[in-house]
Amino acid sequence: MKKVKYLIIGAGISGLTFANYADGDYLIVEKENEVGGYCRTFKRKDYVWDFAGHFFHFKTDEFKKKFLNKMSNDDIVYNDKCTKILYKDKFIDFPFQTNIHQLEKDEFIDCLYDLFTKEEKDNYDNFLDMLYGKFGKSIVEKFLKPYNEKLYATDLQNLDVDAMGRFFPYADKEAIIKNMKNSEVNSYNSSFLYPKKGAGSFIEILYNELDKNRVLLNTSVTKLDINNKKAELSNGDEINYDYLINTMPLNKFLTLTGGYDTLLNELSYNKVLVFNLGFDKPSPRCTEEHWIYIPDKGCNFYRAGFYNNILGDDKLSMYIEIGYSKDTEITQDMIDNQLTLTIENLKKSNIITDDMKLVDHVSVIMDPAYVHINSKTNNDIDNLKQELSKKSVYTIGRYGAWIYNSMEDSMISAKELAENLK
Repeated sequence: MKKVKYLIIGAGISGLTFANYADGDYLIVEKENEVGGYCRTFKRKDYVWDFAGHFFHFKTDEFKKKFLNKMSNDDIVYNDKCTKILYKDKFIDFPFQTNIHQLEKDEFIDCLYDLFTKEEKDNYDNFLDMLYGKFGKSIVEKFLKPYNEKLYATDLQNLDVDAMGRFFPYADKEAIIKNMKNSEVNSYNSSFLYPKKGAGSFIEILYNELDKNRVLLNTSVTKLDINNKKAELSNGDEINYDYLINTMPLNKFLTLTGGYDTLLNELSYNKVLVFNLGFDKPSPRCTEEHWIYIPDKGCNFYRAGFYNNILGDDKLSMYIEIGYSKDTEITQDMIDNQLTLTIENLKKSNIITDDMKLVDHVSVIMDPAYVHINSKTNNDIDNLKQELSKKSVYTIGRYGAWIYNSMEDSMISAKELAENLK
C-alpha cells in the first residue's frame, strides 16, 4: 500500500491550486485524460472554445500575477463587458432591472409603477419571493423569473433568498432611476481579461508548477474508507493518506463514502448542455456583444456568448447554454435535436443567416452545472464538512463545497486550506 500526505481527488482548478501551495507530498487522481475539469479548452480548426464561458476578473494581485507574469501581454485580451438581453427581438442592456427605460413606453410604465408599489418584507421565503419584493411584478415576470427558470431548470421557490450571493445584480429604486440618466455598469465583472488560447492556458500554468509523476490521469477513486484513511484506485493501487482533499462534485463524492443518503437526496442542481459553434462568417447582428441573455421560453437556450467578439476575430465563434433538471438524462438524440433547434433559433433572432455555414461544433454536458442553494441543505453541508474535517477530509471548490462562486474564489480557498494544513 502506498502512503501519501495529501490525496487530492480531481485535477480541476481547485485541486491544482491546492497542490501548488501544499508542501510537496501529494498525489492527484483525475478520471479524465487531461487536467482542468470544466476549465479545459478545445482547439479546433480556427476556433478556440472552453467547456463553457470562463472570463477572469481577479480580486487579488497574487493570483493575477501568478498567471500574467508567466504569459506574454500579447496573449491576453482585456475587455469592458458588453452584455445584452434579447427581449422581444430588441437588445436591452444588462441588467434588465436598471435598464427598464429602454423598453417600449407601455412596458416601461408597467415596470416603473410596479417598482414603486411593490411590497417589501424584512424576511423573504425564497428566491422568487425576494425578486417580487425587491423589483415588483413586471420586472420579475418580464425577465427575472423566465430567465432564471431557464437557467436553473427548477421552480425558483426552491432556491434560497441569497441563491446567487454577490453575483446577483441587486439595485434599489434610486439606482434604477439614476441609471436612466447616466448608464453605468456596476457588477462584480464589469471588466474582464481572457487568454487568447482559452482558459486552459491558466490551467497549464498551474499544472506546469507540479511534479507530473504525482498526477494520475485516466484514474479514479473507486472506494473510500475515510475512517481508516484508505482509498482504492481504478488502476489497482491502494493509497493510505494523511489528508483527503476532494474537489469532485459533492453528490458524486458522497456515493463513494456511503452513509449520507439523506443529504445526497437533498442536493439539488441543474445540468447544462453547452454547444460550441464555429461559423464561416461573422454574425450580421451580434458584432460587439460578449454574451447575451434570452428570457423567451420559446427559445431553447438561455445564454449565448461570442468568443470572436472577445478575441477580435472575424468569423462567428460562440457558445450556447441550455438548462436541464438534474433528473434529465441527456441522450445523443436530444443533443442532435437541440443543435437543430439552436440553429433555427439563431436564424430567427438574426444572429446567423441562411448563407452562413456551421464549420465545426463540439457539445459538452456539465453535470452538475449550477448548484441550487437552499438554506436547510447549506446547514446540512456545513455540518457534514465539520464532521469530515475531524477525519482529515476536506471537500473544496465550486462543486466539492457545493457553492456558487468564482474560479478565483475556489483558488483562494484551496490556497488557504493548503497553508493551514502545512
